[in-house]
Amino acid sequence: MNIIHYAANHRSHTMAVEKLVYPAAERNKNPILSVLKRYIQPGADQTLLEISSGSGQHVAHFAPHFPQVTFYPSEYDPYLLGSIAAHANGYSNIRKPVLIDVTTDFRLWDNGTFKPNSLEYIYNANMMHISPYQCTIGLFKNAGQLLKRHGLLITYGPYACDSVIYPESNVKFHNSLRSQNPSWGLRDISDLKRLAEKSDIKLTEVVDMPANNKTIVWRKDGRADRTGEHVSPIGRTAGETAKT
Repeated sequence: MNIIHYAANHRSHTMAVEKLVYPAAERNKNPILSVLKRYIQPGADQTLLEISSGSGQHVAHFAPHFPQVTFYPSEYDPYLLGSIAAHANGYSNIRKPVLIDVTTDFRLWDNGTFKPNSLEYIYNANMMHISPYQCTIGLFKNAGQLLKRHGLLITYGPYACDSVIYPESNVKFHNSLRSQNPSWGLRDISDLKRLAEKSDIKLTEVVDMPANNKTIVWRKDGRADRTGEHVSPIGRTAGETAKT
């Protein structure tokens, strides 16, 4: 059995053919977009891979604001591919959604579509806390190989900070997740920093968001000079210093 457990395991394995709309995604898409606008740079031929696209609401909302970026949505749950495609329909800079199991090596994804050191951005929202920790490990490990030097990994969701979960609503949410599956739950930013550093990824900024969530910006470390590695044009941007 694959390591990823579905949050909604009662779903049919048939593909959704209509747009699914999640209220939370509708509420948070504009606050997240405001962060992306500070980090996604001008310049043609940039690429963003979204891991765990869910309904497809985010990618469809973001893509029109960044015509210089080609978006690759993805999902582990095949049921959601139809909804993602429906949301993305009509946008020339959104590619067909692909099935991705983030716990596997990226070379196995979509018949080798994604190459080492080729991406400017990877985006992931609301996956870490509702999947086994192996998914988080896979996210950072693969991001370290896929991102260009100075490329960005941008993650969104609720997090613990230095072993503290706050406020009480997040504590209750964490306990609820653990009651459903002991491998789920809010991840601690301190643990994520140590995990990221194993893949030459450094925390850049923690942005407080509505509903007690955070957007975290991570940057692939550019100090190590790797032969043949592409360098992202992103460089250093405002908000480089990490804030909590």
